[in-house]
Amino acid sequence: MIRLEPVTDTPPAGFDAIRRDARAERYNMLDRLASEWESGEQRFTRPGEALLAAYSENALAGIGGVTVEPAFAGAFRMRRFYVRPPYRRLGIARRLALALLEGLPSANRLVTVNASANRHRAPIGTGAARRSTERE
Repeated sequence: MIRLEPVTDTPPAGFDAIRRDARAERYNMLDRLASEWESGEQRFTRPGEALLAAYSENALAGIGGVTVEPAFAGAFRMRRFYVRPPYRRLGIARRLALALLEGLPSANRLVTVNASANRHRAPIGTGAARRSTERE
């Protein structure tokens, strides 16, 4: 069973382990998340923003967030998504993304993603357009 919990005051339990897994796969998004969190630069506290941790039993299986998109007024951006290898293909990233989308203000449904960072993710049925820079 997968349990989603908001991350508010401190990084979630198990964050060091998931961060090591991401680094081992040459993904640095969780190092950046840790750095921005520690400095206070990004804490997912503006209206509509959120960071969620996904637990399988008591193990941190995945993490993902949504922030205000500075490039487009009124838009948001999915970011800092990572699911540990043993927990992939179980729908965890999808559950995280859908929960984050549900938490957005209904008037603001424009959400951006970095296509190159999301090359392994399956679509979640949001009607997102493909960019010409997206790799197959």
